[in-house]
Amino acid sequence: MVDPSCPLLRAARSEPGPTVPVWFMRQAGRSLPEYREVRGEGTILKAISEPDRATEITMQPVRRYGVDAAILFSDIVTPVWASGFGIDITPGIGPVCEVPFANASDLNRLRPIDPATDLWFQTETVTNLVHELGEVPLIGFAGAPFTLASYLIEGRPSKNYAKVKSLMAGDPDLWHKLCDRLADMAIATLTAQVEAGASAVQLFDSWAGALRPEHYKEFVLPHSTKVMAALESYGVPRIHFGVATSELLPLMATAGVEVLGVDWRTPLSSARERTGGKVALQGNLDPAILLAPWEVVEKEVRRVLADNASHPGHIFNLGHGVFPEVNPETLERVVELVHSEGRATASA
Repeated sequence: MVDPSCPLLRAARSEPGPTVPVWFMRQAGRSLPEYREVRGEGTILKAISEPDRATEITMQPVRRYGVDAAILFSDIVTPVWASGFGIDITPGIGPVCEVPFANASDLNRLRPIDPATDLWFQTETVTNLVHELGEVPLIGFAGAPFTLASYLIEGRPSKNYAKVKSLMAGDPDLWHKLCDRLADMAIATLTAQVEAGASAVQLFDSWAGALRPEHYKEFVLPHSTKVMAALESYGVPRIHFGVATSELLPLMATAGVEVLGVDWRTPLSSARERTGGKVALQGNLDPAILLAPWEVVEKEVRRVLADNASHPGHIFNLGHGVFPEVNPETLERVVELVHSEGRATASA
């Protein structure tokens, strides 16, 4: 069992410690040459469904970067894929549905999942990782109902979410039924990961920032809250993340979370003010900055740390995932800089 005083878990509880913990979304992936060697051909879901391969890919950034947490190598659509709904991840595009969700009859295609049979490979991967990671915590994750629904309804990544918003506003009863099923799917996924040994969980509502606050509160927040409430009894930190969610942060903080992810558009100081200091914050370096010369990266890392002002409730991360073009050595240097200069000594 991971020591509850380890940097990540301490920061998630907003407790002072010697330094700021750091990990990166998409830290395991195409920016690592060792990942490309192990990943192989075919859909990414094939690699995810092979526990030995998924274990190795999850471990790679921990070995190389010395980050304070591992995040399970998987994808938010994995449970939907395992249920047989008809979704795959197309290289260069993302999740693509063969037949998008369009009406009430499509609810029958979205059956409940049984992690023991549908996600056995994920449970085995988590079990392997807990053994290999030792004192490094593993973060499990799932997709939030809104973001998963956006892929099912649009059929692929969207820029305007027109079909999603149309169904949401035009048939709210169907919308809530769909999101309720997706919430159950996320709960089954996350509880299985925690019961297998994950030390924290992150709920990705990556595209919720496309909504105005009133619509988020009515159509999204109840379902995310349901997911978080189901995890409360496990006592693990619950992290909630979305992109372009500046106006939604006060609402997202009420979903029942210990940590709120903040993208690069919102200063940490502003996010802390908007959430009343009631949650720890995770973020928020712009991932594109990692492609700049080191002196630029160094300056921006220090800016993020300065903006946090040594608040103990801070987990350093990017505002979104690592770009494939990023030099791994840059991430190594970011970890070293955060560990050497990040302070978490102020009062919460």
